[in-house]
Amino acid sequence: MTDELGGSYDVVVVGGGAAGLSGALQLARARRSVAAIDAGSPRNAPAAGVHGLLARDGIPPAELVERGRAEVRRYGGHVVSGEVGAVARDGDGFAVALADGRAVRARRLLVTTGLVDELPDVPGLRARWGRDVVHCPYCHGWEVRDRAIGVLASGPLTVHQALLFRQWSADVTLFTHTMPPPGDAEQEQLAARGIRVVTGEVAALEVAGDRLVGVRLADGTVAGREVLAVSSRMTARVAFLAELGLRPVEHPLGVGEHVPADPTGRTEVPGVWVAGNVTDLTAQVGAAAAAGANAAAHVNADLVAEDTRRAVAAWRDPYSAAHETSLGEPAMGERRHGP
Repeated sequence: MTDELGGSYDVVVVGGGAAGLSGALQLARARRSVAAIDAGSPRNAPAAGVHGLLARDGIPPAELVERGRAEVRRYGGHVVSGEVGAVARDGDGFAVALADGRAVRARRLLVTTGLVDELPDVPGLRARWGRDVVHCPYCHGWEVRDRAIGVLASGPLTVHQALLFRQWSADVTLFTHTMPPPGDAEQEQLAARGIRVVTGEVAALEVAGDRLVGVRLADGTVAGREVLAVSSRMTARVAFLAELGLRPVEHPLGVGEHVPADPTGRTEVPGVWVAGNVTDLTAQVGAAAAAGANAAAHVNADLVAEDTRRAVAAWRDPYSAAHETSLGEPAMGERRHGP
């Protein structure tokens, strides 16, 4: 990415994945000055393709991002490589400090930094993540259909995950690992669907020829498996918002921490919107992109309302500072980028 970071923008988008680029595209097309700051650490980097995305099913994640960046730039938006280290209130806007010392000002923020997957501490598991260790049946189910699938118990939705993967394969085994065994009602559901339950802690994964071949238990027993499904604990990446008093909270499903927001993406901090996995922990790429576009439209509407208030104040008092500004150089946020 070669775009240089300007001094001020209508909107700074923090995060350059599907949600962030979709939001930046919407804002650039609305003739807003916008910069998307991307740290370059997408959650789906290990995956070979993005699935379930209409008209782009199977596209490599890196290619999708490159296409998105090009579209944002086509309308005059900036896409900048960098990591945001801190954000502070600055008058009626925000001061955004990057980890490398650069700084920029924004009237509004759209935060789309995604989440971190916290995986169970099982030797060999992280190295296979996104390959034959997977989490989402809608993202990976078709690709692992009819194979021997294991489900590693790691959270409150484990049985739900096992029942879902049963849709793609008749050979599903649930490993309770360090979790309590399923209750009676859940045991009945699993049995009715032909899902075997194996108790005991999982010690490691068995890999041969760069592919998963089994799950080794602490007692030395090896259960042959070709795929292992794991529910990670998901935590929103928003430490840089702490100075604004915006911190992640426990998700109602007990699967991690997210930033709450209303249906438009508006947070409890005025001027800050969120979209994608930072607020919706289970959103797939298509849903994240849609949320980014939706949030961006509401950010633009909020700026339109502010621009209109300023225009009305200048119109009412032609000798005011607001009127003088309107006659001279455009105020921050009134600069337009576009073709």
